[in-house]
Amino acid sequence: MSFDEVLEQVRELLQDKGRVAYRALKRRFELDDEYLEDLKAELIRAEGVAADEDGDVLVWVGNNSLEKSLESKEQEHTPAVQTLDPRRRTLDSAAERRQLTVMFCDLVGSTALSEQLDPEELREVVSAYHETCASAINHYGGHTAQHLGDGLLVYFSYPAAHEDDAQRAVRTGLEILAELASLNERLPATIKARLPHPV
Repeated sequence: MSFDEVLEQVRELLQDKGRVAYRALKRRFELDDEYLEDLKAELIRAEGVAADEDGDVLVWVGNNSLEKSLESKEQEHTPAVQTLDPRRRTLDSAAERRQLTVMFCDLVGSTALSEQLDPEELREVVSAYHETCASAINHYGGHTAQHLGDGLLVYFSYPAAHEDDAQRAVRTGLEILAELASLNERLPATIKARLPHPV
C-alpha cells in the first residue's frame, strides 16, 4: 500500500472515530516509528486536520482554517443558529440530528374561569392543573420547556430521545385528559361551586 493510500485510510478512520491512539495505528497499519511520524507531520502540520494529545493520541480537529472561513461567511448572511438551550448560539460539531415532538396544552375556557374565580382560587386551580400535567409528562419522559400562563410547552425527544416519542406525547395528552376528572374531585367545594363547568 502506498503512503497516500495509508494516509487516506488513517484520515478516514480518524474522522470517523474522532481520536485514535498511535499504538493502535501502528498495529493496524503495521507502521514503524518513522512512518508514523510522517503521517503525523502530514495530518497535523501540513493539512491541519489533526492534533497531538500528550504524545499518545491523534485527535481529529477538521480543517479549522477552512471551517472558520466558511463560518464567518455564513455569519455575514445568516443569523446564529440557536439550539434548544438559549445560552448556546451555535451547534456543537458533535450535535446529533433528531426529530422533536412538541406538545402544547392549556385549560379550555380559562378566560371565563378567571372571571368567575378570585385570583387566589384561580391560582389554586391552575397549580393543581400544572401538577396533574407534570405527573403525566414525567411519566412518559417529556420535558416541560415553558409555562405560558395556564399553558404548557412540552418537548419529547429532548433532552433524552426515545424511539417512540410521538406516541409518548399522545399518551401524555390522553393521561392528562383522564386525570382531569380526579382533578375536579380534589378541588375544594367552595371553588367547585363557582366553576362554570368542570376543568
